Order: sequence, then structure tokens, then C-alpha cells
Amino acid sequence: MGHDQQHNPLTFRAALARMRTQRIVEVNRVCRDHPDAISLCFGESDLPTPAVVREAAVSAMTAGRTLYADRRGIAPLRSAIQAYHSRTHGLDVDLERISATSSGMTSIMIALQCLVEPGDNVVVVSPVWPNVPIAVEAMGAEARFVGLDAAPEGWALDLGRVESACDDRTRAVFVASPGNPTGWTMTSDQQRDLLALARRRNIWVIADEVYNRIVYDGSVASPSFLEVAHDDDALFVVQSFSKTWSMTGWRLGWLVHPAALAHQVGNLSAINSTGSATFVQHAGVAAIHEGEPFVEEMRARCAAGRDLVVDAFKGNDRITAPPVPAAFYSFFRIEGVEDDLEFAKQLVARAGVGLAPGTAFGPGYEGWFRICFAQSPERLTEALSRLVAAL
Repeated sequence: MGHDQQHNPLTFRAALARMRTQRIVEVNRVCRDHPDAISLCFGESDLPTPAVVREAAVSAMTAGRTLYADRRGIAPLRSAIQAYHSRTHGLDVDLERISATSSGMTSIMIALQCLVEPGDNVVVVSPVWPNVPIAVEAMGAEARFVGLDAAPEGWALDLGRVESACDDRTRAVFVASPGNPTGWTMTSDQQRDLLALARRRNIWVIADEVYNRIVYDGSVASPSFLEVAHDDDALFVVQSFSKTWSMTGWRLGWLVHPAALAHQVGNLSAINSTGSATFVQHAGVAAIHEGEPFVEEMRARCAAGRDLVVDAFKGNDRITAPPVPAAFYSFFRIEGVEDDLEFAKQLVARAGVGLAPGTAFGPGYEGWFRICFAQSPERLTEALSRLVAAL
């Protein structure tokens, strides 16, 4: 091809040009350049997936369960999910409302694809997992952040501010409870109030409940929107196998939606990923039916990690860390830090510990950081020692 041949410039959707890069990824890149660094940037435990789940996947593969599955999930998995909601929340969820997906993130994308047109907006309760606003923007819509209020007794949501952020182009409110990175958890009354707001304004609620089993008040699970909603409410509930059963790499989740949208959800699942791998879905069945001892192990491990963080931060005047009622993160502020991304990168180089910068989770969190404490005590203790010494 001649050097003088003219090339047309590459063109693509404007929404993609505006998409932000995850700041957590930027910090982890620095961690990769420092082999001795302990990276606590990402949201996963260092516990491997339980053996009973891994063995179920191997058995399914050996039995030849490697072909296409139903686009809304294999029947045994959807039935297991139905039974799981009954066991954890006493709910009788119609099977037509349950669709297995290839991840919690896929569930979020399907919900957005059902609702959002370019120029619309989604009100997002923050701080929030960075992929959520990025996904909204990828759809050509605007993410409107409404921040939780931090207080010594914990985080709180002002629903009046949520309603003030809504206008005639608002299609949904996205809320994660328990939240990532805060662990903030809605009460059933707050969930009722948000659903009432959504009905009043004719908008949807997209509820991320993927951390609902990692709670520290003795409950089996945190409150679910499904407990207080009507079957035909404008509600999507997002769930995932990643956190509860340490299956982050497996890519398996589910979505509870109005029965009237079952066909559309199936179509969108088919074009997004053609569903999760069939043998992975059989592993999911085993997780639900036989993985409860692991859930208790995970919760105990996270509770111990939470205590280690509290002890390490105690008495440090530079650190403000609201209490954590659920999930497996501490979201804390370091006094005197203005550029949290640069500080996080320097902390890797200087102290060998990787934290997620607060501004990854929405505007207004400069100087905040997230640490994942779902780790072995030895690994977490060393990381906290490095962090406190660096401060």
C-alpha cells in the first residue's frame, strides 16, 4: 500500500470518546510494576471458589454440558435461584421474573438497555462502583450523582436530593445496597420510600444487591427491594455469584425483573453474551444448594478483616473511616490528600500497598480511598502496617 494513499479517519460513537477510564485500573497498573506490592484495589477475596462448586463444573464438563444453554439460564439454575430467594428472604419469586446472566455487570447492562435512550439520565447514588456510571455513559445517557452523607455513625441518603435530581428525562435511579465502597445498607422503610418516589415519577429502580449476604448484624441477608415491592413494580434487582461464593472469574449472575419483560431480557441476554457457559451454570446450582458453609466462612473472614482495619486506623488523626455494616470494604478519608489518584500511585511506589482512589467512585470524594478487607489476616495485616507507617 502506497504511503500517499489517503485514509479515512476512524469514526465511532461520541459516547465512547467521552467514556472515562477506571481509576482503579490505573493504580493497579502501577502495582504490576512493583512485584512486592500488595494490591487491595479490586473487589475480590483471596479465597478460591469452594471445592464443591469447582467439582460441579468439572462434572458438568465431563458429562458434555458444554453446548448452548437457554438464553435465560438453564432450568435447574433458575429454580435454584427461586429457592434461594425463598430461603434467604422468604420470597416466592415467579420463575418468569428470574433470568440467569453472564455476570452482575451484564445484568446492569441489560437493565440499562431495556430503559435508556441517548439523552436520558440515570440518577446514581454514590459513592458507587465505577462501572455503573461508565455503563450509563456508554448508552449515551447522563449519570447524575447523588452523594451519600458521611457521618461518624455511618452513611445516610437524603431521598429529597434524589428526587431533586430527577427530571422528565430521568429513566431510573440506581442504588446499591449494601453499597460498594461504603457498605451502606438501606432499611426496608427507605426502600419503600424510594419505590414510592419511583412510582410517583414513573421511573425505574435498578437495585444492586450483590453484597446482600455479607452483613455483620447477625442477619441472614440485608433487606431486599423484593420484600417490599409489587411483582409488577418498575424494578430490576441485580445479583451475582462473584462475592457471596468467591466466583469473580466465573462470570455468572442473575436479574429479577417484571415478568412482562422476560422475552426482552432473554433477547438482550442472547445478544450480549449468549448467556453464561452451561457448565458454569451447573456450578452455580451447586453454589446455591451446597455452598452455605462457605458463605459463613466468607462472612467470618470478612468480619475479622473489618476488625483488623478498625484496629489499624484507631487513634490515627489523619484517617476518618465511617463504620462498615456490610460488604467487605472500608471507605476512608486521609486528611491532607487532595489528588487521591496521584497519592494512591505514590503509595504503591513508596509503601508497596495499592488502594482504590475515592474519585473513582464519583465526584466529591477527593482524598478518600477504598480498601478491600476480604483477605487473609496475614496479607491484610502487612498491607495495613505498610499503609499506617506511610502516613
